[in-house]
Amino acid sequence: MDPFDAGAGGLLRQPRAVWATAGASVVAFMGIGLVDPILPSIAGGLNATPGQVSLLFTSYFLITAVAMLLTGFVSSRIGGRRTLLLGLAFVVVFAGLAGTSGSVGELVGFRAGWGLGNALFVSTALAVIVGAAAGGSAAAILLYESALGLGMACGPLLGALLGDANWRYPFFGTAFLMAVGFLCIAAFLKEQPKPARKTSLLDPLKALGHGGLASAAVSAFFYNYTFFTVLAFTPFVLNMSPYRSGAVFFAWGVLLAVFSVIVAPRMQKRFGSLKVLGGSLVLLAADVLVLGYGDHTTAVVCTILSGAFIGVNNTVYTELALGVSDAPRPVASAGYNFVRWFAAAAAPYFAPRIEEWTGSLRVPFVVAAVTAVAGALVVLVRRNALTHEAEELETRHATQDGVTVFAN
Repeated sequence: MDPFDAGAGGLLRQPRAVWATAGASVVAFMGIGLVDPILPSIAGGLNATPGQVSLLFTSYFLITAVAMLLTGFVSSRIGGRRTLLLGLAFVVVFAGLAGTSGSVGELVGFRAGWGLGNALFVSTALAVIVGAAAGGSAAAILLYESALGLGMACGPLLGALLGDANWRYPFFGTAFLMAVGFLCIAAFLKEQPKPARKTSLLDPLKALGHGGLASAAVSAFFYNYTFFTVLAFTPFVLNMSPYRSGAVFFAWGVLLAVFSVIVAPRMQKRFGSLKVLGGSLVLLAADVLVLGYGDHTTAVVCTILSGAFIGVNNTVYTELALGVSDAPRPVASAGYNFVRWFAAAAAPYFAPRIEEWTGSLRVPFVVAAVTAVAGALVVLVRRNALTHEAEELETRHATQDGVTVFAN
């Protein structure tokens, strides 16, 4: 069945609960790139260095990584609906507080609380969408990926539009939108069935004992370092006004969405997932290397182009995380995300410091290119574990009910 079919069970004919959750997911993913175009403005407003401001990403994703061990534990006990509402409540409170920050330390701390709320929400959103969707998991996952892409594209745009007036406004705007999402989910989403078995805190770590899942997680760790070097460090390299930086990252997000939802599945069908992933990682490495060594115009073009490779990678890694392990999908996904989000925390911290240590804007991008190639090498070396296990488990996973987000 074509998931784009507008007939019964198609992408466009879903219950209100699905649309409410997908809409809140758009806003949740907007929060990731929201601060991109206003990073220089925040640094100026709070008299902070680029390295200090980059901690907005580090604190956010460090807490997100650790929280991945908690999300399954929480949702298996209080249910998906309450977990979503709890996560949204955290985001509303801490995003609003972030807008009141008087120092970069306060802002970093509030972003950490925001990260906890976002982890609780996004780690449960896809499971809820799949459980409530009409037409099976294919349409539901496509809807979720569309929400992710739209959020990643609109986040920088919203940040630019509101941040051009004052860097605090994007945080207040996010709090307002997430409050609307809270009300929509409270009104339209019924409680989802709880899993038969409660998840322990150690289950995600135990799942990483599976060779295929561990390989996917390690490869994604290297890839995410590259991804978030582009997302968190490039705004300082471009050194543009919030409007222009927001436009660049909006175009970046559009490519990410198009290649994630439309291009990647077709490439996978034609060439196979691992060939597509390996090739895309190598192309991403070449792109960030040119970004670091080119002039300003080249840097803008390469920043936008990186969205295409990131979109492809996100989709393929999603399927690997959900299909390669014999552990229940929520548990496998939590363990996988626990590993890969540490790289998202590390890149924003190390990239500006590498630039300070070396005195060169190019070296952080050289490091990012190396980590992308390292991710491709893991795929190459571990291709047997990644392909054999995935093929063996494909039929088994087709009948599983629980799916947990790979939060791109």
